[in-house]
Amino acid sequence: MRQYLFIGGLHRSGTSLLARLVGNHPDISSISGSPAPENEGCYLQGAIPHTAMNGRPMHFATDPDQHHIEGCSYDSLEVRKRIEADWAQWFDPSKPWRIEKSPVNLTRMRLYQQLFPMSQFLVITRHPEMVAAAVAKWVDDTPTALTDHWIAAHQQLCRDLPYLHAVCVIRYEDLCRDPARTITGVHQFMSLGPTGNGTCTAVRAGNEDYAQPSGLSDELPCWGYGPGGEVKPWSPIVRHPLRSVRELVAKTLSAQ
Repeated sequence: MRQYLFIGGLHRSGTSLLARLVGNHPDISSISGSPAPENEGCYLQGAIPHTAMNGRPMHFATDPDQHHIEGCSYDSLEVRKRIEADWAQWFDPSKPWRIEKSPVNLTRMRLYQQLFPMSQFLVITRHPEMVAAAVAKWVDDTPTALTDHWIAAHQQLCRDLPYLHAVCVIRYEDLCRDPARTITGVHQFMSLGPTGNGTCTAVRAGNEDYAQPSGLSDELPCWGYGPGGEVKPWSPIVRHPLRSVRELVAKTLSAQ
């Protein structure tokens, strides 16, 4: 069975950037050149109905109808076969790993674990005030309402994590600060060796675009975020069946 790395996170959290950097490995195939927005695989399959309304920014992550888990109506062999058939044309069959990146993967990990038992999951978070500022051009909610949505979405994520066998949660800010180390840690999480392509190029820190972020009234110590765009040191979340992998990845990512 092919191995999948599913990447998810709220819109404007860095999922596309992360997928591009992780996918720069000779053993990984990524979706590219598709008609889907940002090459998101959720639009390229017909087993789980998905439209722009299903994946609305700052709405989908707290919509109970978009939280797909084990035992739901999509947890079937037929769904898995249809998804793989629909995605087949977008992946290189010679590569052992496939990356599928869609923000809505944030609420589908437990289902995908059932459908693809060897799959692994990578979630990226970004300061809630920065996400609120970045999506403001799409969503007519106040910064406070948008940061409240962020908090609720990540509370749901925390409730899902204990059900997942192999999941890694990183932050956009740490990726921007040290992309080479972060991507090395992700490849270690996938039990892949170095790319041989040298160090990752520098990543532009998009948080600098928002000089006066707002919307967060209290500290979020579990994520290392505070009001006014404050970002504190934080230890990434790493769950993996093999202790050796888990400890190696945690050591690499925490060394930033």
